[in-house]
Amino acid sequence: MTYKETIEYLYNATPQFERIGAAAYKPGLDTARALDNAFGNPHRQYPTIHVAGTNGKGSTCHTLAAILQSQGYRTGLYTSPHLRDFRERMRVDGEMISEQEVIEFVERYRSMGLDVTPSFFELTTIMAFDYFARRGVDVAVIETGLGGRLDTTNIITPALSIITNISLDHTAQLGDTPAQIAGEKAGIIKRGIPAVIGNSEGDGVREVFVRKAIEEDAPLTFADGIRWFDSATHCGEQMLYSGTYAGNIIGELSGECQTENAATILCAVDVLRRGCMTIDNSAVRHGFAQVRELTGLAGRWMKLGEHPLTICDTGHNEGGWRYLGPKLGEFGDRLVMVIGFVNDKDVSHILEMMPKQARYIFTQASIPRSMSADELASAAAAAGLKGVVISDVARAVEEGRRMAGDDGVVFIGGSTYVVAEAI
Repeated sequence: MTYKETIEYLYNATPQFERIGAAAYKPGLDTARALDNAFGNPHRQYPTIHVAGTNGKGSTCHTLAAILQSQGYRTGLYTSPHLRDFRERMRVDGEMISEQEVIEFVERYRSMGLDVTPSFFELTTIMAFDYFARRGVDVAVIETGLGGRLDTTNIITPALSIITNISLDHTAQLGDTPAQIAGEKAGIIKRGIPAVIGNSEGDGVREVFVRKAIEEDAPLTFADGIRWFDSATHCGEQMLYSGTYAGNIIGELSGECQTENAATILCAVDVLRRGCMTIDNSAVRHGFAQVRELTGLAGRWMKLGEHPLTICDTGHNEGGWRYLGPKLGEFGDRLVMVIGFVNDKDVSHILEMMPKQARYIFTQASIPRSMSADELASAAAAAGLKGVVISDVARAVEEGRRMAGDDGVVFIGGSTYVVAEAI
């Protein structure tokens, strides 16, 4: 197969949650374990760090990978979804898997004639684990796809488990209370393996994690119970964390949620060090300062252009918008919002968090799972948000920039897939 044919096979022959939603969700680990066994259990050939949570997983994974790379470890990084290129999902020292590697893995899988029908995520997860083994990584940072307990990635036994935070998202699959969702995320906590919780807010959330840690005899650290820096202030388009154990740190990622992520990451590094992993303070500082260059991270409060200032962010749920809403409100009536969502998300609470004084363009990504722009416009009107409908993302962005003028601000977001098409 060519690379194009291989990607079409992955998208069309395996159910993909990102495109079609719940119909592609396959809870349970039996298929993942069968695939893993067929490929020789590749993830057992290197230590891993496992990261779950409702928000901040991607930033946390990429920054940890950047820190480990800065220390000189050959570092694998597995995240999802991708924005532009499927190969973004699996990297070694920031370099994406090659097209030929993708082709060869899929051809190996097809030649095996296995009696399993994996989802897109199950197959790509084993592809990543196999790729990291063949590239001889020293460590791999692994992001969960959805939840934790029944997520495909949960076949690993990591050196450290991290849960960034809990808020309501994917309630149909994970539960409709913070405690229920925490129970699913807590499924990545393994017997005797240290775990870090970034933010334990939410009814019953802390108790869920404590109970699970006791059951598994797992050392547990709550990052939000420790002062990891004296202050966090905006320094241009970066963050300055003063008074950390690594000295003053410049953080390249500057979204409001990044202060919480920074505390989680500093806590995780501290736990890894206590587990006898060498990570110098200079590596911590360099990883925070160069995360985009080192790992290819995109889509987190990312500037796409000037005149007008054009920013995108992949925050797509209530937790993410608790940070985005107030920050966007600071732009006042200079702001034009280009937004779209997926059709299986209750957007009513998110729309209430959006700035009322902004002008809106309602759009939709070109995937089956997208909420129609007309439906979104109706829901937005009920929340007091006024705007126009332009279903094509590229045209919506173009019109947004025209409406904003040279001195305005355009924000693109709501759905990862809208951001992907804008980029």
